[in-house]
Amino acid sequence: MICFPNAKINLGLNIISKRPDGYHNLETIFYPIDIKDALEIVIKEGLEKDVFIEAGIKIDSASEDNLVMKALRLMRTKYDFPFLEVHLLKKIPFGAGLGGGSADASFMLKLINDSFQLGTSDEELAALAVQLGADCPFFIYNKPVFAEGVGEKFQNIELSLKGYHIILVKPDIHVPTKDAFAEIKPQQPGLSLKEIIKRPVTEWRELMINDFEKSVFAKYPEIKNIKDKLYHRGALYASMTGSGSSVFGIFEKNVDNIDFSDSGYFVWKGQFL
Repeated sequence: MICFPNAKINLGLNIISKRPDGYHNLETIFYPIDIKDALEIVIKEGLEKDVFIEAGIKIDSASEDNLVMKALRLMRTKYDFPFLEVHLLKKIPFGAGLGGGSADASFMLKLINDSFQLGTSDEELAALAVQLGADCPFFIYNKPVFAEGVGEKFQNIELSLKGYHIILVKPDIHVPTKDAFAEIKPQQPGLSLKEIIKRPVTEWRELMINDFEKSVFAKYPEIKNIKDKLYHRGALYASMTGSGSSVFGIFEKNVDNIDFSDSGYFVWKGQFL
């Protein structure tokens, strides 16, 4: 069987407080977008162990460390099923704030559940997924949510960007977590994201903030320049997603005529579904 894990963007990201465990409480909105990987599992006679085969964007890690295989091993702790040949075609850039690895892991949980008719509920899959990463449960449900805690507590929200267009731009820059947190001063936002999203998208530019942008833009001005270009080319709202380095712009009209091809960046254009 085959499935197609999709990415997400963060609409706003507020760092609320530092936790006793050293992590930070945050609030953000996860919203799915239609850029996808391809994930397939194949049952083959004679396999004595699981086999992982990857293609597309090269992931610089050992096969056993890939979240897809960690998800597979996690399912094996609860269920008995044959050894598998796993194929992953990677199209979602990693280290980009898009949740691509988390999506792959969660879709693997769902793919095994469906393929072998295990009958595991979404709630049970989400409880497994959080063991793989704080944002992994989002991809079990795969619909817009307000997230808080370290990104693992979700509230359903009424939000649809259907009909709007998106450009996603990722430069060849990796933002270390310590750089993203360098200038962070946790504080309660003046207006909750749950209130901001009730306003027209045209008002988000003045209201919706990603707290990581201050420190990331200071150290990597090229990322800020991408955001500025998106606004210059007509974006209603533009932002870095997660802790970077991808930047997206939301547009009212078709974006096919907006060109970043001379930049050498990874660029994806689509429409919200």
